[in-house]
Amino acid sequence: MHCFACQTDVAVAAGERVGFRDECSHCSADLHVCRNCAHHDPSAYNECRESSAERVSERERANRCDYFRPGSAPGVTGPGSDPAADLEALFKK
Repeated sequence: MHCFACQTDVAVAAGERVGFRDECSHCSADLHVCRNCAHHDPSAYNECRESSAERVSERERANRCDYFRPGSAPGVTGPGSDPAADLEALFKK
């Protein structure tokens, strides 16, 4: 996972959970935030691909969403977060 705030790589072992109060060791930003979640998608309804998740108004602050899963892309995660990169990847296939 990458910290959304400073782009530092944060090691999260398979199956390991990110706690509600965990912070980036480099910049002290909250880690359990929508912007670091694998379900976060700015183009989706409510900016989340998890349809059962409750609305979170502050996506860069710690929250208690039970659906949180560490994302793998730097910064904003999820398909649709960088349309140009998505198109380029599509046509490279």
